[in-house]
Amino acid sequence: MITHHLPHQNNLQQIGYKLLSMLNFKGKRGEEVARTLISACLWNDSVESKSRTYGVSPQTVRNYVEEQGVEVVEKLLEQVRKISLETLKGVREIDLSIDWTTKTWYGKTVEGLGSSEEGSSWNYATATTKFDGKVLLLAFITQVKGMTKDEIVKALVEQVVAMGFKVRLITLDAGFYTIDVLNFVSQFKYVIG
Repeated sequence: MITHHLPHQNNLQQIGYKLLSMLNFKGKRGEEVARTLISACLWNDSVESKSRTYGVSPQTVRNYVEEQGVEVVEKLLEQVRKISLETLKGVREIDLSIDWTTKTWYGKTVEGLGSSEEGSSWNYATATTKFDGKVLLLAFITQVKGMTKDEIVKALVEQVVAMGFKVRLITLDAGFYTIDVLNFVSQFKYVIG
């Protein structure tokens, strides 16, 4: 969901409670960690500031994310996909947008995931569609070292087609501009931005 202005505080609380029900950190301080992360995101504040509110140290929050972060992120993405599919019931033909996102952190590296000068990163590629004014997530994959752009695009399109959707148009970020990707998407109408 894209919000162009800050929603009313009651709406933020409802969103927070929904996210809290999806975020499932295990362990003694799991709920405090989840509340800290959700509050920091919703109020555009730092983990350090919000952790004090919930009586947990910033280092504890970082440790939880390092230990369970990828699993929790994938659970959240799966929940968003389920909601998207419910919204698209009855729709068979879609326009698809493929992009990737990188979330950088500064803790220990995770085997197989990307890294940069700034730190380590979780790299996800997503396939979304727009319906009734909403951006809906249909497919996602974790990018691992050595994966080609062609493999990423094929995997996402195959996930969407396996759900029973016909792809009318594919929009790709310029980062996917390779000969192999162009050869694959040439079977569809496509736009590379």
